[in-house]
Amino acid sequence: MRVKLFMSSLKWLYPGMRVKRWLLLVPVGVTAVLAGVVLLLNMHIVDLLGAIGTESFIRFGLRLDQPSSQIPFGIGLVLLGLIIIFVGLRQVVRSITSVINPEAQGKLADVVFQRRYLAQGHRIVVIGGGTGLSTMLRGLKQYSSNITAIVTVTDDGGSSGRLQREMGMLPPGDIRNCLVALADAEPTMTKLFQYRFSEGNDYLDGHSFGNLLIAAMTKITGDFEQAIKETSNILAIRGLVLPSTLERVRLQAEFEDGSFVEGETNITKTPGAIKYMMLYPSKVMPLEETLHSIELADCIVMGPGSVYTSVVPNLLVSGISEAIEKSNAIKVYVCNVMTQPGETDGFCASDHVRALARHSESRVFQYVLVNQERPTRELLEKYALQGQYFVEPDVADIKEMGYRPIVGDYISQTDVVRHDPNKLAEAIIKLAY
Repeated sequence: MRVKLFMSSLKWLYPGMRVKRWLLLVPVGVTAVLAGVVLLLNMHIVDLLGAIGTESFIRFGLRLDQPSSQIPFGIGLVLLGLIIIFVGLRQVVRSITSVINPEAQGKLADVVFQRRYLAQGHRIVVIGGGTGLSTMLRGLKQYSSNITAIVTVTDDGGSSGRLQREMGMLPPGDIRNCLVALADAEPTMTKLFQYRFSEGNDYLDGHSFGNLLIAAMTKITGDFEQAIKETSNILAIRGLVLPSTLERVRLQAEFEDGSFVEGETNITKTPGAIKYMMLYPSKVMPLEETLHSIELADCIVMGPGSVYTSVVPNLLVSGISEAIEKSNAIKVYVCNVMTQPGETDGFCASDHVRALARHSESRVFQYVLVNQERPTRELLEKYALQGQYFVEPDVADIKEMGYRPIVGDYISQTDVVRHDPNKLAEAIIKLAY
């Protein structure tokens, strides 16, 4: 083993490596520093140096047997040696970096510092699905790389639903969105993962490239969990993305009128108030890695996202609610900004909290992040045409339920109303501290 390591190390000296010339500067610099130190300390070796080089030094008006010459010349040698060492090591690093990561040229120290800083960040577990979760992850990854996203696997519509039916795999859509949100890869790679095929091919139409890649990885590895890990490596994500369960499940809903509807897509299209959500089969187990992440977490965040179809399904997986209750982490629920037609019509903030609490046998959060900043009138009118309305921050009711509301401006108002990833992440990190 040691012989192999030694032989591998010798490759630095191979022709074409563009490292040898800079490595040679290091011993030159060390020699200069040592010579300068010898002069400054007036060691006996000065006599030998003086005898050998007296004539050459005299030509420059220097005599090493005189303190007035020794001190400045010694300081000069030390500084020269240090500069040579610095230049040599800097060029070695630049040469290696230009091959391994050309984009980091000139800013390698920034990259190393950032990764070291993020590696010491809080251990944060986020639970949910949909675009709300991925939006929040974009903000949180700026504060920590110790993030675990636990994502629902009940999506049965669009590309995910087709892959689930045709290939018998778990739906990859929400997981793909979280992977892209946590990605540290170049922008072109993330755009590629989100690219969605359109008209022109009956089979590819509607599929996103990322979903197809995860499907291909599942076939190659024979395991959905391993496929996610391999895809995570491709995107160089900051953190970990886990499905809430590896078992195939379907979402069921009981409505207030007594009717039952199965399938996430059907549930969101069915008018009426939802009374209770269920999984079929009802007893499905989480990953051990999921429970371990919850146990070690400093902060656990639920939402934002569809209450009944993104957040609640994760809590219905056996053992997850219990693990959250036992955890010593700060536990936060991020309330939605706007209502969702067919799911949360007429809901205020406290109704979202009740819906989540009703689906857990344990108390799974202490804090509720509630947005109080109202969108512009133009945006509210635009959303009203789609049956979506501002979620009123009825803070007093939340307090009466025994939770602690954290109220603030957490939204980004562009052409859509959604949580601002940076504002949300900052509020969560403050709670974690």
